Amino acid sequence: MRVRNKPWAAEKLAENTQYVVMEPADWKGKWRERFGNDQPIHVEIGSGKGQFIVEMARMHPEVNYIGIERQTSVAVMTLDKMLEAGLTNVQLLNTDGENVADFFAEGEVDRIYLNFSDPWPKSKHDKRRLTYKKFLRNYEQILVSGGEIHFKTDNQGLFEYSLASFSQYGMTLKQVWLDLHKSDFEGNIMTEYEAKFSSRGDRIYRVEAAFPKKATVDPEK
Repeated sequence: MRVRNKPWAAEKLAENTQYVVMEPADWKGKWRERFGNDQPIHVEIGSGKGQFIVEMARMHPEVNYIGIERQTSVAVMTLDKMLEAGLTNVQLLNTDGENVADFFAEGEVDRIYLNFSDPWPKSKHDKRRLTYKKFLRNYEQILVSGGEIHFKTDNQGLFEYSLASFSQYGMTLKQVWLDLHKSDFEGNIMTEYEAKFSSRGDRIYRVEAAFPKKATVDPEK
């Protein structure tokens, strides 16, 4: 996502620590303390301008949401939406989502959203795709046992790659939509990209994929 540089954005983020977490690693294993409750935690990696994460937080007050966006000039747009909404169940990290395992403890997150991630279309760049196995290992580490990834894209190539990557990793494809906006799926929150692509007639793909249940150890053995 390319946007005009906003030289004042970093300062504004730093001034609004009720929503923006400046040192996310300091909260590893303690995110429920920050929210002040024991609600499930859902994380969106690559939250863009924030339409999805803020609207999800508005619709589901019983869930805590964390958006991760590395571009400061984009993240500040999410902050503006948070300030306008005045919600208490959403937080923002202005950092790189590749390092997600540095910010969350094992099993601390209940669900991960990947919405319209960079497709990195060249085959030599496949290791940069957020559904590559290296990233899946990080997601599995921080998710609860059997935790899920909810993935949306307009890019057919990335979608096909991701389905294969999930399957090869041993994940279960719970539901797959090949044309989301022509389906009976309810409760869809569109991102800014999604609204743009949909308005010009592009097909939107979606999948819900679950990691295998983690083995439990009997403490008496």
